[in-house]
Amino acid sequence: MVREWDPRTASSAEIASLVDTLNAVLAADLPQDPPWRESSLREYLSEVMPGERRISWVAHAEPTAGGGPGAMLGHIHVLLLGDIGVLEVLVHPTARRTGLGRDLVRLAARRVYQEGFRSIGVEVVGETPAVAFYEALGFSREYVETRSVLDLAAVDWTTLAEMATAVSAGYRVEFCPGGPPDDLIDAYARAKAEVRDLDDGLRPSSYDPQRLRDSLDTLHRRGMKPYIVLAIHERTGEVAGLTEVVVPAQHPTRADQYDTIVVQDHRGYGIDRAIKARMLLELRSAEPTLAEVQTWNAQANEAMLKVNAELGYRSDREWCEYSVDVAELVHRLDPAR
Repeated sequence: MVREWDPRTASSAEIASLVDTLNAVLAADLPQDPPWRESSLREYLSEVMPGERRISWVAHAEPTAGGGPGAMLGHIHVLLLGDIGVLEVLVHPTARRTGLGRDLVRLAARRVYQEGFRSIGVEVVGETPAVAFYEALGFSREYVETRSVLDLAAVDWTTLAEMATAVSAGYRVEFCPGGPPDDLIDAYARAKAEVRDLDDGLRPSSYDPQRLRDSLDTLHRRGMKPYIVLAIHERTGEVAGLTEVVVPAQHPTRADQYDTIVVQDHRGYGIDRAIKARMLLELRSAEPTLAEVQTWNAQANEAMLKVNAELGYRSDREWCEYSVDVAELVHRLDPAR
């Protein structure tokens, strides 16, 4: 039983069943990852940036004896943004190899094609069954990052405090819980524009001041608390570097590291290590139940990988981005159409 599904109007029982399925997938594929919670999951699945849309489907087991929907066996949503549809698929381990995943992708691919989009992208975690699944459907690997995880219980906080102050004269480091102050939004956007050409597309950054405001607002509405640390060039007042961490209500014991950027003209002054160290010190106070921080880096970004290693991060998994032409995928899955 597969149907289109709106998390905004879904029952509490359906949300709980989805969490059960998600955690069963994590237990099978990523057993070291913390389980998700129901907290703000409805908002996480429904709130999007202006100009974006999310469409979801769910698959249930047969109805219960009392007539209610059976347990959720699968879920798929597609986020339509820019010129691409980004998929996320969950299939309960007990329902794998039944064709359910393929059926869910077929539904989403049809809709993406009907909406006029040309390509579909998906994030695929290395060493999981998803790799073979998407490759069998014709998806091609486009980009690979390395995920690293920091265990806060293993951090040497004395050394970290020294790292946080080891920045050259002429810069000050500021902690901004919730997001940067409005008077720094323009400078913040200019700093983020430094990595515009490196943006991978599936998790895009925002470079326009208003879009940055929208992005921060969307994070809050989705139950995700942003924390920002800035390095300010004191002579010009410009943002010389920034790092972003988000603590999601859905898995509050593990935070997600977003962008870390040092503007080209300000590299070589110890900013990258100092701002990331300062962030961890602030998180220790602001989020006392936080146990881990995870981050993703391009494998070619040797400088940031070195900084992460100095802070205590340990490489964990490859995180791959795959894509496929929508028309080709629709034809492959449904050749009669």
